[in-house]
Amino acid sequence: MLKIIKTIALLSAAVSFGVGAQNYPNQPIRLVVPFAAGGPSDVLARAFSQKLGDDLGQPVIIDNKPGAGTNLAAEFVARSKADGYTLFLMMVGTQAINESLYKKLNYNVVKDFAPITLVASSSLMLVANPSVPVKNVSELIAYAKANPGKVNFGSSGTGTPLHLGGELFNVQAGTDITHVPYKGAAPALTDVLGGQIQTAMIGTPAALPYVKSGKLTPIGVTSLKRSPNAPEVPAIAETLNKFEVELVYALVAPAGTPKEIIQRLNTQMSSILNNPEIKSQLASKGFDVETSTPEQLGEYIKAEVAKWRPIVKKSGATAE
Repeated sequence: MLKIIKTIALLSAAVSFGVGAQNYPNQPIRLVVPFAAGGPSDVLARAFSQKLGDDLGQPVIIDNKPGAGTNLAAEFVARSKADGYTLFLMMVGTQAINESLYKKLNYNVVKDFAPITLVASSSLMLVANPSVPVKNVSELIAYAKANPGKVNFGSSGTGTPLHLGGELFNVQAGTDITHVPYKGAAPALTDVLGGQIQTAMIGTPAALPYVKSGKLTPIGVTSLKRSPNAPEVPAIAETLNKFEVELVYALVAPAGTPKEIIQRLNTQMSSILNNPEIKSQLASKGFDVETSTPEQLGEYIKAEVAKWRPIVKKSGATAE
């Protein structure tokens, strides 16, 4: 009798599971963004969320949850019900870095999220004040080695992709360019423009106007290939093999979300992101569209965690 009861319970759960997935969605969906409104992540989320809602027949509501280096939002989503009604626009590099940067996290970026799809990427640009006598990566490496302790780079803060991108440059180039942290990318940009610091890694869309006006010297972009938004600027990888630091965005859900729902979202997002109008809109804002299978995204997240762990350790950066 006990076996029969257990069997009935399992069958009931399976039927319930199937019906829930088939009826998805039947209520609004929350899309959690780990940064304040108006930033790049928020702009990206709003570029596709309305179309996703239209396609699914339910509104997709943006929920901005900035704070704790994106961990506030990540923990919220990781602890949310795995029913497809809470999604997370993850900046993969940031979450991967946080796995090594923070002494204690209340979530695990690999185990606690169900990958859906890559969404988009944007590169950084390594720039220099024109007073620095360098025009490219090779010249910067030579100059830094000839002037130990005299060359520095600014970033948006300790432990950010902009900071660790500079540390990765040091590792691969064999240089010792000094890190100068700022409370955001804007003040770092201001100081490299003013000559208070020699170099900085800045988001390509933000750096381009100053490069075009001659106020900054472009050293290289941090994507593996040249950016469509700045094809005249070489990729750092053209000099330093496989050098890559990109702000890569992905859509994930809490771990345990039904596979049927994950696949439905993956299919819809692929269709939306490959729409020429959406692609053009995102390109104008400095984003390159990226899509993937859930499995490909899962492997990419694991690879990013492994990639950044030694860089974080070498940098000595930690966060509580």
